[in-house]
Amino acid sequence: MSSRIVTTARYPNSVSTPSKSPRAALLTLGCARNEVDSEELAGRLTEGGWELVDADSADHESADVVVVNTCGFVAAAKKDSIDTLLAAADTGAKVVAVGCLAERYGAELAASLPEADAVLGFDAYPQLGDRLRDVLAGRALPAHQPVDRRTLLPITPASRPAALAAGPALPGHGWGPRVPRRRLDDSPVAPLKIASGCDRRCAFCAIPTFRGAFVSRPVEEVLAEAVWLAGTGVRELVLVSENSTSYGKDLGRPGALEELLRGLAAVPGILRTRVSYLQPAETRPALVSTIAGTAGVAAYFDLSFQHASEPVLRRMRRFGSRETFLSLLDHIRRLAPLAGARSNVIVGFPGETEDDLVELERFLVEARLDAVGVFGYSDEDGTEAAGLPGQHSEHTIAERVAQISGLVEQLTAQRAEERVGDAVDVLVDGNDGTETVGRAEHQGPEVDGECVLTDQGSLVLGDLVRCRVIAAKGVDLVVEPMELIAPAGGEQ
Repeated sequence: MSSRIVTTARYPNSVSTPSKSPRAALLTLGCARNEVDSEELAGRLTEGGWELVDADSADHESADVVVVNTCGFVAAAKKDSIDTLLAAADTGAKVVAVGCLAERYGAELAASLPEADAVLGFDAYPQLGDRLRDVLAGRALPAHQPVDRRTLLPITPASRPAALAAGPALPGHGWGPRVPRRRLDDSPVAPLKIASGCDRRCAFCAIPTFRGAFVSRPVEEVLAEAVWLAGTGVRELVLVSENSTSYGKDLGRPGALEELLRGLAAVPGILRTRVSYLQPAETRPALVSTIAGTAGVAAYFDLSFQHASEPVLRRMRRFGSRETFLSLLDHIRRLAPLAGARSNVIVGFPGETEDDLVELERFLVEARLDAVGVFGYSDEDGTEAAGLPGQHSEHTIAERVAQISGLVEQLTAQRAEERVGDAVDVLVDGNDGTETVGRAEHQGPEVDGECVLTDQGSLVLGDLVRCRVIAAKGVDLVVEPMELIAPAGGEQ
């Protein structure tokens, strides 16, 4: 679980505010989609006259309000969000909960957590600065009342304009060519949201109920934000959404994701664009070809397999099988032999048998994935899976997580070893004074392995360097720089 902290000293592109401005600290929990939402909130607050301060420094006690952008995905994420809210309350500042946990539970969260001075949903985002001023003034705000957001925006190409004009707030949407987003770090890698919500009905997932129906951002809007991000020093874009393979279906633009990728690859200053959250059943041959064969697009496939046993997948309300998944991976590697491939799997799903687990293991052995996230099933409020027969005990689920995690650790280490001797283009994104690290095309930020460069002196954040892989340490690679392809601060 990542946590992002706001600090004004790092942001040359920020708008200065008078010293008497109210001061807010912003903490972000959860996924890259939440990170984009927080940068949007930071931009709104700055434009509304707020000063942003670092919630993790000696300066944090001067914050008037701490805003916690929560995660409500699974039990562990919910606990992390609650713990963060309680810790924020100890600072003496007012505490406001926003984000997925607040949107999902609203008044229930407010009743169980009196330490929070307000619990606000997504619809409060456009007026967040005003709502925070209400909190500072001691005005009680009604807690957010959750609704099933899938019912709010049933989008089709024909209904889209009127629905968006009259509908609820969509975090990360609607800014057009003028982007009020404010960067919250100086990383050369930044997430870029291309859509919100999801139209799938996976039995284990509650996200559509609080993120809503799938709504794409227009291609032109995404491109405009990419240009702005490039102007702040971003070199790599990571496209995020709940389901990137659905992009464009509500725009009436078949092939919109391919079109978008080609447009992003042409943005001056952007060296690499990476797509995340691909649904295997929706990953079209044309999309595979575009990702595998377009200069400036990372040959990287973040494929949400979730399992490989057909009976389990059907109970999950998902498509595919071990054979179809392996066929997709074979197609990818025929076009791009060094392409990266990662996935997540859920074990302990209701009704999962030992034979199902063997089928999953067989798939993982044959798939040769670079990274795999292994999650134990947990009931989520309001999901179909919570009422399915064949529920497993926590002990059984933990045993299966350990079993699959151990296999994955071995397999991904072997896959990294296979890359020894390869040439890789590494974007430098970390240097703590003792170690310089970066990511090759097959390595997504934060979720995958990294490249440790043997050159510790001359390289800086944002350099793109061609390297030779000389060793592997688990999923990480040790690489020797050979050629500086694009120095930080330069264009393509």
